[in-house]
Amino acid sequence: MDQQSTGPLADVLVVDLSRALAGPHATMMLGDLGARVLKVESPGTGDDTRGWGPPFVGEADERQSTYFLSANRNKESIALDLKDEADREVLLRLVDRADVLVENFRTGVLERLGLGIESLQERNPRLVVLSITGFGHDGPEGGRAGYDQIAQGEAGLMSLTGSGPEDPQRVGTPIADLLSGMYGAYGVLAALNERHRTGRGTVVRTSLLASVVGVHAFQGTRWTVAGEVGRAQGNHHPSIAPYGLFRCRDGSVQIALGSEGLWRRFCEGFGLDPEGEGLATNAERVGARERLIEVVEAAFADWDSEALLARLAEVGVPAGKVRTLDEVYAWDQTRSQGLLVDVEHSTLGTVTLPGPPLRFFAAGGEEVTRRDHGAPPVLDEHGGAIRAWLQDDHG
Repeated sequence: MDQQSTGPLADVLVVDLSRALAGPHATMMLGDLGARVLKVESPGTGDDTRGWGPPFVGEADERQSTYFLSANRNKESIALDLKDEADREVLLRLVDRADVLVENFRTGVLERLGLGIESLQERNPRLVVLSITGFGHDGPEGGRAGYDQIAQGEAGLMSLTGSGPEDPQRVGTPIADLLSGMYGAYGVLAALNERHRTGRGTVVRTSLLASVVGVHAFQGTRWTVAGEVGRAQGNHHPSIAPYGLFRCRDGSVQIALGSEGLWRRFCEGFGLDPEGEGLATNAERVGARERLIEVVEAAFADWDSEALLARLAEVGVPAGKVRTLDEVYAWDQTRSQGLLVDVEHSTLGTVTLPGPPLRFFAAGGEEVTRRDHGAPPVLDEHGGAIRAWLQDDHG
């Protein structure tokens, strides 16, 4: 892959020392925006996720993990042994040229390698460093190892997810890792903007714990302000009703009635009394949730899901189905939003990846979203080219 030349971050060089998912997701977001991302991997094995599977794809001697493919588009790979003096010198030369460095080592590891953040910023005062940890780099449990499911449990998310209080469930994607990457990329952009004013880089820190607490939203203030502990309650909203998954004759549909106007419209469309006992206000309906579910599902009992969704659309009630992932990626709306991208992989050929979730438009309305995405690299795919670039640049 050549150095990126399109996108709002086309002039930004990122050195990525992270592995697994939180850091790589952050650097992939920066790469999607045009940054040149140099992924530094361990010789021989590379990023841990190269071995996470099945599923794997490709020939046996060149098999690729689909997990790795999910988090590493728009990057170049160089293999460096950070305990080797010569390879460490290559890394330091990359740091000298970098705008951003991303790492998610446990606290103290970089220092033991002679690559402490303070020393890196002394070499390059303009360097922005993103450091992602499990539970924070300081505090009584600072430096504790962090894995997504453990963080989902420790940060309260699993207690809010599941069919009920006795059925804690993890979210179906590694959401703590992904949120940490998203918050991290957000912090990097703020630090780069600040550098325009000050001329100096800063250290951005986040953690799996912080990222999950950061999205507690109303469940957080439900406790901190009202003193009420939220608990898992399945597929129905704790503060809005009706809002959730409801059975019909051949399956189920979801509806979201976030206002009294929508409630009245819904009742009119399905022959219900909006002023029925205990159902006249949202607060009453939340308090009478079980009876409300019975009322709504009785109204849906003779409807097949497709006809019911059409009726809900006619009435003007927000509604939807629960799609499987194959249905999502086959959906015309998904493709229309640029959420699938085709890339040329060096061993797999043309592969389709989930695409970036941002689109950009010029002042006149013309779309200027980046289209030329690079495939996730094989291990050390760009090592020779990067070393040659360093040599040429040095000369």
